[in-house]
Amino acid sequence: MPYAPADAHVSFTLHPDHHPGVLATISGPTSDTARSHMHALGFQSTGPNTMVLARIDREEPYYAARSANELARYGFTVDIAPALQEEIDTEWTWVDYPMPWCTPDEIRRVSADAQRIHDDIATGRLTVHLHANDGHTTVAVGTYATGVRRHVHLHGEDHLRQVSLTFQDEAEALAEFHSQYTVAVRPSPAPLTELEQSVRQALRRKTVRMPP
Repeated sequence: MPYAPADAHVSFTLHPDHHPGVLATISGPTSDTARSHMHALGFQSTGPNTMVLARIDREEPYYAARSANELARYGFTVDIAPALQEEIDTEWTWVDYPMPWCTPDEIRRVSADAQRIHDDIATGRLTVHLHANDGHTTVAVGTYATGVRRHVHLHGEDHLRQVSLTFQDEAEALAEFHSQYTVAVRPSPAPLTELEQSVRQALRRKTVRMPP
């Protein structure tokens, strides 16, 4: 059963500068409540009436559709621009995905895990101490200092980054990382990838409502 109507209107459209990011414009007396719901769904504020969904897994249309459905259940008025709806309705996969045996749902779960790692690093929940290149991709070692404190080895970039090993002791995690990657080890996090840079730029930039 739908929730009682909420007096706010949310419009979703494709982000004008970051494809396939999503720009949401919120208006109405209960817009603060709508924004609170959307923040929990992954959107970030970029202006007084705008929020942006920009992800390193490039699944923004999928998650925008889920957000729209959730907001509608709470009684908010929601509309989706035609161009965004076309993206939502279009099934796509990563070109040359390195795990071709995965189903679309499994790929989405891998990407969602990578997104969580990206968000944890961006918000400071996960501190990366060292990185290296293993000859194929970027690897790193870091510490979760909040919540369940643990130390992790990371493997991969962007939508493929995963936790490969977990340690209870920081010294052990660092020593094992040095043992595996020796002279390739470098201090601090690796430079941001092009996609990470684009995502962070989209989330920092103040936006205005663009026509669909």
